[in-house]
Amino acid sequence: MKPLDLKILIRGAGEMASGVAYRLFKSRFHIVMTEIPVPLSIRRAVCFSEAVFEGRAEVEDVQAVRVAAADEVTAAWRRGRIAVLVDPDLAIRNKIPFDAVVDATLAKRNIGTYKGFAPFVIGLGPGFTAGGDVDCVIETNRGHHLGRVIFQGAAQPDTGIPGSTLGYTVERVLRAPTDGVFQGLKAIGGPVSAGEAVGRVGDRPMVSRIDGVLRGILRDGVRVHEGMKSGDVDPRGDRVNCFTISDKARAVAGGVLEAILHRFNR
Repeated sequence: MKPLDLKILIRGAGEMASGVAYRLFKSRFHIVMTEIPVPLSIRRAVCFSEAVFEGRAEVEDVQAVRVAAADEVTAAWRRGRIAVLVDPDLAIRNKIPFDAVVDATLAKRNIGTYKGFAPFVIGLGPGFTAGGDVDCVIETNRGHHLGRVIFQGAAQPDTGIPGSTLGYTVERVLRAPTDGVFQGLKAIGGPVSAGEAVGRVGDRPMVSRIDGVLRGILRDGVRVHEGMKSGDVDPRGDRVNCFTISDKARAVAGGVLEAILHRFNR
């Protein structure tokens, strides 16, 4: 049987987008990911967005490289890499004939991704309507329907409450104490104690409310606003979890792969 030789454009290169890119790359598709000039990824150890800053990034055993133009994209593919491009407006879609576009920004609203961007357009989570602005929606809310493929209708509404880990929800999330420039005080994967400062904005500390390991934190120098998500503590204390794709990202990625195969494997 002739293999599917698909070109997939993923909007975003944060945690969920990277989980999707990893699974599609492992399925032998050609992947381009777009980002904003200063990505705000928290779980940076598992985000291909790090290529924007470093020129390259590796998530588990898959590598990505930053590119600047369409000809560099094809060169990255020939080298067996995911291509990451600073391109908030998805201008690259006018230069490369993508088979599918996946909006994985998890913005909780449609920030400008619509049917017609490619033969098949997928939106992750709330803010999209399958059969309306996109062709397909993947459920991102934890629970019985996580990763479900929706061809008509919308995902469950955003609850505003992070998923529970050992009974902790909002306590896991670290937020900027004020407006300003962020500076981290702890490394990803390091132990964290309740009451300990793990970052700061100016002279204001960002303090953990629980014990665990630091699963993610913003890069130094990022400008933040008060209350902005800036870190994530995992109360399970397993350092390995900080450097591997989450169960949620893998489930959502499975839904994206199912949807793409349903559309093109005919």
